[in-house]
Amino acid sequence: MKDGDSIAVGGFGICGTPLNLLNSLCKHHIKDLVIVSNNGGIDEHGIGLMCHRKMIKKLIISYIGGNKELERMFLNGELEVELVPQGTLAEKIRSGGCGIPAFYTPTGVGTTVHLGGTPTMFDNGGRDIIKVSKPKEVHTFNGKEYILEETINTDFAFVKAKVADEAGNLIFAKSARNFNPDCAQAANCTIVEAEEIVPIGSLNPDHIHLPSVYVDRIVLAEDRTNRMECLTVREEGDDGAQFPGRSAAEQAQCEKIVRRAAQELKDGMYVNLGIGLPTLCPNYVSDDIDLTL
Repeated sequence: MKDGDSIAVGGFGICGTPLNLLNSLCKHHIKDLVIVSNNGGIDEHGIGLMCHRKMIKKLIISYIGGNKELERMFLNGELEVELVPQGTLAEKIRSGGCGIPAFYTPTGVGTTVHLGGTPTMFDNGGRDIIKVSKPKEVHTFNGKEYILEETINTDFAFVKAKVADEAGNLIFAKSARNFNPDCAQAANCTIVEAEEIVPIGSLNPDHIHLPSVYVDRIVLAEDRTNRMECLTVREEGDDGAQFPGRSAAEQAQCEKIVRRAAQELKDGMYVNLGIGLPTLCPNYVSDDIDLTL
């Protein structure tokens, strides 16, 4: 690898993230990298460690995450951050791996994603905006507006797999699959860290998630620690409140919001619950309503 290369990094937070590869890269004097990832990770490992080493020129992500050093660098003009809606980012990577140069999506129409103006570089602690996103082309299909999104291809992909055979066929562990297969297909060179490497023929073909044609290198993961991005435990004497760390008034307001949102959930719905208060909505749905979460 060399200065200025681009890397698509699998994982979501630190779930299915190739931390061994990222941490190993930090041992080398490489800079001005362009990193494509769902988010900015955590301070102590992976992308967070790369931020501390000043290795990254630009991040293409869907949200900052809990990486405080990344936040500081972004607000002080030390790196560029292009924020992309999460589903759009996944499709930009996936379609890049399929050889599709661009696609139309309704996501972001009428917002700064479409019209331009989203800050991509700040300075002076976030008080000054020094660079913003550009407007995107719009097209109407069947009376509805869609914006044109260009796809993403990278020089390298770093991918985390549960099991790889010696040919490079991969199996991922449950939700740790997330962005990994798409990143693997979108790169010119895909490097995989696997928790286990088995002989060719050991894997049932029906169980393989990604075939070896997309894999160029395999590394056995030395550190297989399953880290937690945010650990919350109930303290002794805790009253078991639904909204820990908030005052009684704040808890009442949170519960009011969640109860109101729960009224929107109807029998037979499929519901995608976001992080935070939305995860509590099912607690306030009557027993006679059947939901798929």
